[in-house]
Amino acid sequence: MSDYLPLQKPLTLAALSFTAGIVITLSFQHLTTKLHLSPEDRQRRQESKHNDPRRDSFVPISLQNLLTSSGSGGSSDAPDGGGGGLTLPSFLQPNKEDIKNGLEGCIGNTPLIRIRSLSEYLGCEVLAKAEAEEEGRLRPFSGDKVFEGTVGSTGVSLAHICRARGYLAHICMPSDQSLEKSNLLLKLGAVVERVTPASIVDRKQFVNLAKSRAIELTADHSTPARGFFADQFENEANWKAHFETTGPEIYRQCGKKLDAFVAGAGTGGTISGVIRYLKQYLPNLTAVLADPQGSGLLNKVKYGVMFNEVTEREGTRRRAQVDTIVEGIGINRVTANFEAGRTSIDDAIRVSDEEACLMARYLVEQDGLFVGSSSAVNCVAVVKLIKERGWENSNKRVVTILCDSGSRHLSKFWAKIGDIGGRWDTSIEDILAAGEKK
Repeated sequence: MSDYLPLQKPLTLAALSFTAGIVITLSFQHLTTKLHLSPEDRQRRQESKHNDPRRDSFVPISLQNLLTSSGSGGSSDAPDGGGGGLTLPSFLQPNKEDIKNGLEGCIGNTPLIRIRSLSEYLGCEVLAKAEAEEEGRLRPFSGDKVFEGTVGSTGVSLAHICRARGYLAHICMPSDQSLEKSNLLLKLGAVVERVTPASIVDRKQFVNLAKSRAIELTADHSTPARGFFADQFENEANWKAHFETTGPEIYRQCGKKLDAFVAGAGTGGTISGVIRYLKQYLPNLTAVLADPQGSGLLNKVKYGVMFNEVTEREGTRRRAQVDTIVEGIGINRVTANFEAGRTSIDDAIRVSDEEACLMARYLVEQDGLFVGSSSAVNCVAVVKLIKERGWENSNKRVVTILCDSGSRHLSKFWAKIGDIGGRWDTSIEDILAAGEKK
């Protein structure tokens, strides 16, 4: 008999490191701009200070908003210290305590980021959410181990949280996933078991194997340690966590105004939890699934079936890695977490590998955003949605998820993309044209 660890607040390392990377990049870009101002521009800025004393501050206004909306707490009414009227974000203000209780205290309240290039090109506001024991069945520092089968960020999250809370993590993943993921897990102290890719009906499939390992440890009477199978695909604590945290955060950060939510699905927990929350208050919200090639979820949403051919039986076809290089989203079975929100999904958009690769290049070139394959798929789907619905220059607000960093996809996804170097020539037209060739 296996136990389940409720994933009450999933932590994503990308949400922390990726957000920090954005803050550093934006600050550096602003400083570089200042260093290259012409004497005439410097004079104009100096003369305009009496109208807006923050104009020439080191931290740009947009970055201040990003930082102060990230849940750090406290007021932004700090004195400027005589330095020109700069309003400091709360974590830089004196006499303001904002101390997190360990690593787990950093969970949630990640910022909502405006993707400048897409917003300006489409004439819509494209926003992205940068991501990542309740029942007392785990005993800290007792050898208890959490098992999970994962190809995405959940494994990294569990490795972090388990170490922070005094547990061990055992991660099973297919051997065709990028080496960066398993190497990172090993550095974080997790046990990693890479297995041959197989169908969900195979008992040696990575998720099934994780469950078996948890059962085996619990049944082993030679040790007091117990095994717990997190079961991210079927444990409905997954979507409920996003219903209770991610959904409300997006609703609040958008000022209760958004027109569409676009996201891919691996377990289905994020898209189900978020749209079930948002549609309570925004019944006209358009919820769209972003689905990579090789996945059957688009067919399930649009046509009610998972398979493409009558000869395929649902749940038996493995999404071979030759089908797509996208990792973390796309699947060929309906999980309990996806089913929880499936009927609330209004549409689904297919994204090819070529489109995802070009979007990843585009985001680096235009915005300095270094994303992984799942995030690139989400952004392509946003562009397609806005164009298909005729929303260009309508000032509609669309929110998606930046769910993975490019640093975990160097050996596969980014190896196909290649180096950016000094190039700055990828366009939205290039991305859409790649899709039309399929």
